[in-house]
Amino acid sequence: MAQKQESFFWTSYSDLMTSLFFVMLVLFVLACAMLKNKINEVEQQKEATERELAKIKEIEESIEAIDTTFFEYNSVHKKHILKINVQFKTNSSDINDIPFEQQKELRAAGISISKFLKNSSEDVKYLLIIEGQSSKDNYPGNDMLSYNRANTLKHFWAHQNIDFGNKCEVIVSGSGQNGIMRVQPDNAFNEKNQRFLIHIIPKPGVMERIENEINEVYK
Repeated sequence: MAQKQESFFWTSYSDLMTSLFFVMLVLFVLACAMLKNKINEVEQQKEATERELAKIKEIEESIEAIDTTFFEYNSVHKKHILKINVQFKTNSSDINDIPFEQQKELRAAGISISKFLKNSSEDVKYLLIIEGQSSKDNYPGNDMLSYNRANTLKHFWAHQNIDFGNKCEVIVSGSGQNGIMRVQPDNAFNEKNQRFLIHIIPKPGVMERIENEINEVYK
């Protein structure tokens, strides 16, 4: 009787060990599968990040290709700005305030922007911001005056048949006697602030699209 009980014990023990072995084997295989999936996920995230960095680098390099004859990069404000020194008369937004030689330069700058856009990547869009400014003389109409100065340049380029196509959104704005990148001393006597600035920057939607691509991978 004792021998049968002992035999039954070892049989049960053997079955238990066999079951535990298969349980451990299944857990090991499952752990390996989960680890492989995690590795694949990390690799996908790495590839997505590399694509993002490559696209950002492409955008930065494309902006660097802007003609330095007319534009320079302002590292403080991280913008390419117009180098041509233009200046309106007090309380005026008439394009004829600008000497003819500078008007020719403005036309050439517009053509340069158009060529840059045509040669840029198809999936990169830009914002061309024309910002009008005015002297800090507390004239009550400075906001509208500065806007009109910016709008003057937009119409000037249009009359010159300069087309920026669908890669660029043109935004006209007026910062009045405020804003940034003002000529010092910033007072009522400094007529150099009676001008407009031009900024060329990648359109925010470009970065949003890249971020959406990354988010799709991380889901």
